[in-house]
Amino acid sequence: MITLNSNKMKILFIQPPVEDYYDTDIRLFPMGLAYLKGVLNQFHPEVEVELRDYHAGHGRKMTSLPRELKYLKDYYIAGDQSPFCTFTHYFRFGASAATIAEDIKKISPDVVGISCNFTPYFRQAIEVAKIVKETLGQQVPVILGGAHVSAVKLEMLHDPCVDFIIYGEGERAIVEWVEWAYGRRKLAEVSSLGYRENDALKLNPAKENFALAEIPFPSLNDFSLEKYRLGTRPLTFMLTSRGCPHHCSFCSVHTTFGLSYRRRSLDSIMEEIELRYTQGFRIIDFEDDNLTFFKDEMKHLMKRLITRFPEGAMEFVAMNGLSYLSLDEELLVLMKRAGFTQLNLSLVTSDESMRASTKRPHTVTQYSTVIETAFRLGLKVISYQILGLPGESLASMVQTLCFHARYPVLLGASNFYLTPGSPIAADFPTLHEEDYVRSRLSAMAIATTISRDEIYTLFITTRIINFLKGLSLTVDMKISQVLKSNDAQLASNQRTHLGFELLNDLLQDEVLYFATSSGKIHNQKFKVQLFQQVWQQLMFIKTLNGRTISLS
Repeated sequence: MITLNSNKMKILFIQPPVEDYYDTDIRLFPMGLAYLKGVLNQFHPEVEVELRDYHAGHGRKMTSLPRELKYLKDYYIAGDQSPFCTFTHYFRFGASAATIAEDIKKISPDVVGISCNFTPYFRQAIEVAKIVKETLGQQVPVILGGAHVSAVKLEMLHDPCVDFIIYGEGERAIVEWVEWAYGRRKLAEVSSLGYRENDALKLNPAKENFALAEIPFPSLNDFSLEKYRLGTRPLTFMLTSRGCPHHCSFCSVHTTFGLSYRRRSLDSIMEEIELRYTQGFRIIDFEDDNLTFFKDEMKHLMKRLITRFPEGAMEFVAMNGLSYLSLDEELLVLMKRAGFTQLNLSLVTSDESMRASTKRPHTVTQYSTVIETAFRLGLKVISYQILGLPGESLASMVQTLCFHARYPVLLGASNFYLTPGSPIAADFPTLHEEDYVRSRLSAMAIATTISRDEIYTLFITTRIINFLKGLSLTVDMKISQVLKSNDAQLASNQRTHLGFELLNDLLQDEVLYFATSSGKIHNQKFKVQLFQQVWQQLMFIKTLNGRTISLS
């Protein structure tokens, strides 16, 4: 334990590296840490705060596969160049341990706070905590916070390199923790704090966080415009609300934000967008769990954005997904005019009984209407489905996949993974460390109503369908015509030619191959009969530009 009596304190907030087969680096923007820096700048301006992102902008390097994931070697083949490829190598995305140690030694902070948002990457957060202790000494306190910490509070506090944990929303907690560190507050009075006391683990109760109107904008002073880009344009994240009014069984958002759903004022939202524009950002990703729930307010926001920013001046995305329940034609038109070019929508399943069991208040009819309207307006759509959702039959998953394939949308297939703290986790045995490591899309760890091989086959099938959806057809065609086409525009590169060749092999010889520099390798985990079942049920595929590929 520490008590700092000086008037000066330096706090370093850290975003750790991640290790996985793939990396969605643009989705891991350290906004939570930026919020903490912003609130400390306002409530404790005497505290010096620095933020380091050791994930984005540090490249990648192949690393060893954890023992918990060794079974995946039979599914992901190194060197596969197929356009239907899933994953190949396991990487460390981010700075090395040596780089982190050297950097934090130069910074020499008094306190280190580490983000531990993502369950499968908790080991990298603990690794950073160990680096802090080894580099700066045991006397430097380490605080862990984030979604994973909120879900498994005491487990994270058990680690000897972790002195404190903050669960739930962290703004009030970090402000009160600094007051304690300065000797102005008792430790037991710090909201949402976990710590050790006489070898016992203690959890202080959570107080209500500051009102959203009282929380300052995230501080982005430590971020380079070059580091976070979508395409060529600088991107930043933004929240217009916290929490979600829905309670889907597979989602753990409520372990962090509680059961309430709160929205910021339109004036506050516009003020932050204006600030980001002034700072040079040209794309804003709204990361709300339910951005459009208050439909009328969203329409007002879009109208203000249209008035303020000329066409093309700003682009807006919502990569965390939109609820199509509140998307009507008027709102979609306004979103298009305001700068939205793409919609990320999630049906999860087209099976009515499964939507009811997972507590998703959605309808297929409304979903279809939204997709058709979006296509007519020129908005690209990525439509997400969960593969391997516990309790859902194979027939139901195939039905949903076919439903998506018949619309001009890109299929976003997400293999189900179990998140600690989600309602559905209560139906499974107690999760342990190996389960946390497997809590990722690439692990295909949960196989209940269907097998891992079947999940894998459906996953690759979506890649095959997306390959065909991406073809630049100018007329409707049969699949036989597509695969025999010599059209230079249709088969414009070697990768497309390879896709045609592999798909011909699959349809004619009933074998799917990995394509490596050493030649073709039979993919024995791919269940051809299941693929054929999907293919026969599909009847046709709608390309992204609205053309039809007949499969009969």
